[in-house]
Amino acid sequence: MDDELRALTERLRKEAAQGPDSSGSARFERLRTTSDLDELAEVLTAPGQPLWARELAAFRLGCAGERRAFESLVLLLNHRDPERCASAAQALARLGDPRTARAAAALATNELRVAYALHPVRLLTVLRAPESAPALITALKRRLSSPHDPYWRIALACVEGLGALADKRAVPVLDAARTHPRLAAAAVAALARMGEG
Repeated sequence: MDDELRALTERLRKEAAQGPDSSGSARFERLRTTSDLDELAEVLTAPGQPLWARELAAFRLGCAGERRAFESLVLLLNHRDPERCASAAQALARLGDPRTARAAAALATNELRVAYALHPVRLLTVLRAPESAPALITALKRRLSSPHDPYWRIALACVEGLGALADKRAVPVLDAARTHPRLAAAAVAALARMGEG
């Protein structure tokens, strides 16, 4: 977690310094160091807040187990910027909100946003929730439906996630994944973890 926090901090510090006025860096330091959770939560609801400030506040609140961060973190989990998705997934994994798995499952299986499904898929694996395996099975089936599907990295994350979850309901879709060159090795490994290899 320390490496992830360091990377997030450096990325957002740069974004704050590039803002339209000179107060961004000082504000960043304030949000990075404050222990006042109400102050951080206010950033999430106040109008006109820069994205870096919202992300920093949501991340810190999520890691503190503060459920006021949930909605903001879910929005960031579905962001077009992979780094924002990754930081949101880390915070959501630590948040402990029972709504997280349902939200991640919805994002992982939303075909209109499939390009941004990688981090929701990985988060479902980490959560090991009742929603995890069914969502990963659904997402993988969709990726396997076309031999030229461009989202093979998402399919690979599903295969790896299903192997980690070791849910026997995934055996048929993992068997199908063995025929795809980019997925074959991971599918064989996943099935072996279930005693199906």
